[in-house]
Amino acid sequence: MESDLYDSYFQSLVAGDRRACRQIILGLLETDIDIKTLYLSYFQKSLYAIGDLWAANKITVAVEHMATAITESLFPLVYPRIFMADHCGKKAVISCTANEYHQIGGKMVADVLELNGWDTIFLGANTPLQSLLDFIDTNQPDMVGLSLSLQDNMPNLLTAIGKIRDRHPELSIIVGGQAFSFAASEVLKPTEHVHLIRSFSELEGYIQADAYAT
Repeated sequence: MESDLYDSYFQSLVAGDRRACRQIILGLLETDIDIKTLYLSYFQKSLYAIGDLWAANKITVAVEHMATAITESLFPLVYPRIFMADHCGKKAVISCTANEYHQIGGKMVADVLELNGWDTIFLGANTPLQSLLDFIDTNQPDMVGLSLSLQDNMPNLLTAIGKIRDRHPELSIIVGGQAFSFAASEVLKPTEHVHLIRSFSELEGYIQADAYAT
């Protein structure tokens, strides 16, 4: 059963058995599992559960870091399917804000955009604001996505949005991440052309809207 397979994956992840995790994910890919289902039902679900165990002092931060590293090592298994999509000519830059070190959510968003035909540049964790601004200036994307996991970093996110908006008044900006499970979306009200994305379905609905039709 699927729940049994997830349980096996999760126990292997906690135990640090990268080989077993890899075999389970390869098996799922051989069944032609939907990539978004894989990301949500295995990668995201397991890492959220790992975070809960850490918060409850049931595992150490070392185990949390190990689980994250194993999960990141599994992404290349998925890439052959992700990059098969026909490209639509749109470009996105996805980044974590300054002092944000949880990058897997942003990586998954970048991959879902690629599945939908976008050319996506993922800048990773803790991107300095000035470097992000310069990168946007150079690459001229159609959209920028900012990932936020820790609510304490909300000021950095709002600062980044303001600086991007100063340079690119019409550039579309999407934001998302676990921080918005706790922070009310009203924090974004003073901003313009900023869209809070809470799920892959919301993301796909947004990019398939008339504003991004090819």
